Amino acid sequence: MSRRANIIVSVNDNNIERAMRQLKKRSEREGIVRDMKRVIYYEPESQKRRKRMMRAVKQNWIRMATSKLI
Repeated sequence: MSRRANIIVSVNDNNIERAMRQLKKRSEREGIVRDMKRVIYYEPESQKRRKRMMRAVKQNWIRMATSKLI
């Protein structure tokens, strides 16, 4: 289950702050920190199932809310 994310951020005009923000956004989008936390801390299977169920419920609520707006 190891997945490598090669994130490349180019620094233009010595704008380090902008490059750092881009790096942070891209790493969040790739889920690097989330994957590291999941590997470091043991999580029982029942807890994993519960999290998946809660995520599905939340996504369903969001999907229903956006479909009513259209």
